[in-house]
Amino acid sequence: MPPSLSAADFFAAKLAYETDPADLAAERASGLGPIVIDTRSAASWRQGRIPGAAHIPNAELEARITDVAPALDAAIVVYCWGPGCNGSTRGALNLASLGYTNVRELIGGFEYWSREGFATVSDEGRARRSPDPLTAPSTPRHDERDTA
Repeated sequence: MPPSLSAADFFAAKLAYETDPADLAAERASGLGPIVIDTRSAASWRQGRIPGAAHIPNAELEARITDVAPALDAAIVVYCWGPGCNGSTRGALNLASLGYTNVRELIGGFEYWSREGFATVSDEGRARRSPDPLTAPSTPRHDERDTA
């Protein structure tokens, strides 16, 4: 039986609901960035996060989302630790189920944001690691490495 969705439709839909660290950083550098929500635990948040992200663990998402995104058409990107964590998928599903229509998941999560050399912040302050050559070019691709 042939699939009900063509490969082109599948990949187009996937791109509509996901973003990667470089694309998110470029959006943020342009000033058009979405609301970024970290769905991880408080301990994870303290350890490191994307600058400017809102911390709303999945268990609190339904009760607190309107504090940061009152409009159902708000552009939102959710993230968790990385590819081995499905917290951002659960968060995106929860938001979509609540009626939010412009929700995307950050593929690679905080791990790949950091590994690609974008700025992070923790309770100890701001940091930036050198890009991992297995995940990103060793030289910055965009000016957003300094502004994201």
